[in-house]
Amino acid sequence: MLNTLEYGADHAGTPVLIVHGLFGSGRNWGVIARRLADSHHVLTPDMRNHGDSPRSNQHGYPDLAEDLAQLIDAHGGRAHVIGHSMGGKAAMALALLHPQKLASLLVADIAPVSYGHSQQQFIDAMRAVDLDAVEKRSDAAAQLARHVDDPALQAFFTQSLDVKSKTWKYNLDALEAEMPKILSFPDLSGQYDGPTLFLSGGKSDYVLPDHRPAIKAYFPKARFARMPDAGHWLHADDPRGFEASVRAFLRAVA
Repeated sequence: MLNTLEYGADHAGTPVLIVHGLFGSGRNWGVIARRLADSHHVLTPDMRNHGDSPRSNQHGYPDLAEDLAQLIDAHGGRAHVIGHSMGGKAAMALALLHPQKLASLLVADIAPVSYGHSQQQFIDAMRAVDLDAVEKRSDAAAQLARHVDDPALQAFFTQSLDVKSKTWKYNLDALEAEMPKILSFPDLSGQYDGPTLFLSGGKSDYVLPDHRPAIKAYFPKARFARMPDAGHWLHADDPRGFEASVRAFLRAVA
């Protein structure tokens, strides 16, 4: 079972499941989850090969979808599912393989297509960190800066560093080996005809007009919205705007 943080567990009704992206964790979504917990039971799992969840050599989207299906079954059998990036693809696979488990689907800045955005440089950067020389997260960030220019990404990666045990909370070997699957999307049959929102960043190129036929083929009721001032990291670039979009969608499908 996936390691999962829970917020607002005293709320009855259908829970909200938030699925993080590549190199993320459930804890990354704490700010959004705590705010939504004023009215919803919110679940933020670590996906396999991330955080404190189990490790596996398999990291395809049907595998991730099965993990999420088990988690939903453990919390009543149905959930509103929000997924960002890799988590958005996992959520889409879940919707296509287990449509009855979703009350609604919100996909944040990703489409069911293959991408050429290589992530190998980040795996190489983390492997290059001399963890024996790390006494605090800032030490690792300073080493990452030699290979990763963006301070926000340096801080993001080091959130998944266990300083005490001097290990990354990623299965980097599996993620590297399975990267072609992560960057692509499996050829799945069927459709999810429940309420669906594709929410994308106005400064991002991850969801383009050319992707709409593929989206509509799988999700015929999909609606589209953009957050003009956000890039790929919608919830980090504009957390209040993202929260407002999620609340409006949940109200609409309630």
